[in-house]
Amino acid sequence: MSTAIASDRALTIMLVCGEPSGDQLGAELMAGLKTLGGETVNIVGVGGSAMAAHGLKSLFPVDATAVMGLRAVVPRIPEILRHLRLASDFALKTRPDAVVCIDSPDFTHRIAQRLHRLKAGIPAINYAAPQVWASRQYRARKMARYFDLVLTLLPFEAQFFKAHGLRAEFVGHPVVERTARIHGGAALRRRFNVEPDRPLLAVLPGSRMNEVRQLLPIFRDAVARVRRHIVDLACVLPVAPHVAAFVRQETKHWPGTLHIVEIEADKFAAFDAADAALAASGTVTTELALAGTPMAVAYRIGWLTYALLRPLVRVPYITLVNLLLNRAAVPEFIQGRCRADLLAACLTRLLQDAALREAQKRDLRESVHLLGKDAEEPSLRAARVLLEFARERRAARAAA
Repeated sequence: MSTAIASDRALTIMLVCGEPSGDQLGAELMAGLKTLGGETVNIVGVGGSAMAAHGLKSLFPVDATAVMGLRAVVPRIPEILRHLRLASDFALKTRPDAVVCIDSPDFTHRIAQRLHRLKAGIPAINYAAPQVWASRQYRARKMARYFDLVLTLLPFEAQFFKAHGLRAEFVGHPVVERTARIHGGAALRRRFNVEPDRPLLAVLPGSRMNEVRQLLPIFRDAVARVRRHIVDLACVLPVAPHVAAFVRQETKHWPGTLHIVEIEADKFAAFDAADAALAASGTVTTELALAGTPMAVAYRIGWLTYALLRPLVRVPYITLVNLLLNRAAVPEFIQGRCRADLLAACLTRLLQDAALREAQKRDLRESVHLLGKDAEEPSLRAARVLLEFARERRAARAAA
């Protein structure tokens, strides 16, 4: 029996993401839309290489908006505003059945806001909403003015948004669908001549240029310190294409063996191969949890951005694994604690203590189960809710 949802005429869904993590979510949502809607769904908008692989012709490159922090954003404001207007003008001209804003709220939400301000009458949907339950909760009420629906990734988020007057549906975290891609570790080790018993560390300094600039020097120094105790340590560094040239330049004098990989299959193979990981906070930590790769998580932003945000944070952790389990299962090194000496001490223990690694692996398995790892694919649930909502709104407009 076909899974396609019938329709009198094709729906046009506009997807907009602003950075690589949103690009991955968008690609998975596109796959779900095609599975359920087939030829009855036309997808347009803004995305990166992952969404392009599913057939999206992006209005502009996604790296044009992939910036974070005041110091990084300010010089790019004219360019960001130009792309914001380009995307919203496209929606105003083509009148899609829905505009789906994926992640990157500093960019994508402004598109929804402009459409609302201009009374466009185009339904706006937020997929992967900002974690306003963690800080600045008043933003949820503001979102209710310009979003018609939120598709939440975490089970407790739907009730939170509903309490603030915004329609919300829990669809699960799409990252769990990447489990099947996490394989090939043994082959990767053979390819790079890294023996099965040689310690291998995955190094993940982020996908945004400003993240990489902040964290890569600290990660490099931490690895140098770890090698004082583990002299045969090898490293593998998966890198996003738009920062690859910078990373290669900055790692020319890396301490010890380093293998840089750029394609997604190699990234997941690296997770499978690694004994442990040093990762920037973000979606990649949940991918590592799916791989069962023990990790230490680090993050640092500009001092002014941190000073402004710190008083607003209402949660004790930034890593999703820890938030789900409500305990520090994964060590976190944030801002002032994001130091090479502290990271090195943690990683040395993690690489040398098999019992410590196994304990964290148990916690990682528990956390991904809470994300819906054993249920229906989240992208299919998200696509179904999205299509039903878009058709509901189309029918309401036709009856008006």
